[in-house]
Amino acid sequence: MKSETKTIRFIDLFAGAGGLSEGFIRQGFEPVAHVEMDGAACNTLRTRTAYHYLKEINKFEIYSDYLKGKIKRSELYSLLPDNLRRSVIHSAIGAANNDMIFNQIDEINGKQKIDLIIGGPPCQAYSLIGRAADKNKMKEDDRNFLYVQYGEFLKKYQPDYFVFENVIGLYSAKDKAGVRYLDKLIELYRDLGYETELSTLNAADFGVLQQRRRVILIGKKGKEKDFYPDFKIQPREVNVDEVFKGLPKLHAGEGKMGVVPYTFDKESEYLLEKKIVSDLEFTTLHIARPQNEQDKEIYSIAVKKWFEKGERLNYNDLEKRLKTHKNRHSFVDRFKVVAPNLPASQTVVAHIAKDGHYYIHPDINQNRSLTVREAARLQSFPDDFYFEGESEKPSRTAAFKQIGNAVPVVLAEEIALKMKILCQKN
Repeated sequence: MKSETKTIRFIDLFAGAGGLSEGFIRQGFEPVAHVEMDGAACNTLRTRTAYHYLKEINKFEIYSDYLKGKIKRSELYSLLPDNLRRSVIHSAIGAANNDMIFNQIDEINGKQKIDLIIGGPPCQAYSLIGRAADKNKMKEDDRNFLYVQYGEFLKKYQPDYFVFENVIGLYSAKDKAGVRYLDKLIELYRDLGYETELSTLNAADFGVLQQRRRVILIGKKGKEKDFYPDFKIQPREVNVDEVFKGLPKLHAGEGKMGVVPYTFDKESEYLLEKKIVSDLEFTTLHIARPQNEQDKEIYSIAVKKWFEKGERLNYNDLEKRLKTHKNRHSFVDRFKVVAPNLPASQTVVAHIAKDGHYYIHPDINQNRSLTVREAARLQSFPDDFYFEGESEKPSRTAAFKQIGNAVPVVLAEEIALKMKILCQKN
């Protein structure tokens, strides 16, 4: 987990399941703390912390035993040193809790320097879809102002750099007076002593098999400009069908949260190169949600239309008996196949936790939506990454939500690689 040169230490705010953090850890950054308000995501973060710790002390078989159900989660966590166990802080970031969060970080960190802060506040208030669905265009949503709370951590810890990730709706989201939140954010961070530069990155340009455009804003302490890294687009050499390789075929409602052996005839070079296939001989969470007969009929129509005509299903083209949604004007592509013959899929979002209609598996014989593991692979999470629920009992819904909200690990690692170069210059 440590770099061969300078150890770069970071805090992850609004950490979610830890996709962004995972990319930075891969590049040798050392996490000091993860702060997250969702209980299930905090458990995922703790489990991943245990993964990295056990791997570092050459006791990885304990993590494998946990996935196999041989030890309980509480036993796994009990093996963590106190500072690591407490490094996952289950709390909402805000004025009511910040002092408590600061105290806990300081107890863990002592007087060591925090080099970097990463993270992105919940994106619903900035997202185009969120604003379209809200009668007030999300202008009264408290989440609009979480960038201010992010600033409180910059003020407290004075890192050399920060990375702020969010949806492209950040470019256009405005307050009641018509002022862009982005402009207010940049002004606030400049007042705190940071120059900021930003760009839009598409995960598909960096080896992720998914179209996912995000604003990546980088702040640097001081008044220097023109420091933003040069992200070079990588050639797309494989298609989406790679995410299905080595996973057993399932029908709707089949699969399990626990151990699922691989079925590789020949291992995928892509899955190996992107570190998605792990050292284990199995994965987990390859479980498909049940579907009713009507949905399965629509799924098969959508799959046939894609492979026979190369066209997406328009909801209005369905027979009248199959059309149960009143909204016939928007989201007419609500049933969408994850096409295996394209270089990138549609964006995986948190709505996948509610239904899988936008993520139909392309195999008509399986006739189902994506499993948790398949969705995780589209987000480039490694197969040994386990998504937890709030309780000891695993939750498919909680896992889908965490995956949909995450930063793809492969994109995160690309950002971390560039940030390592910047941080080591200081």
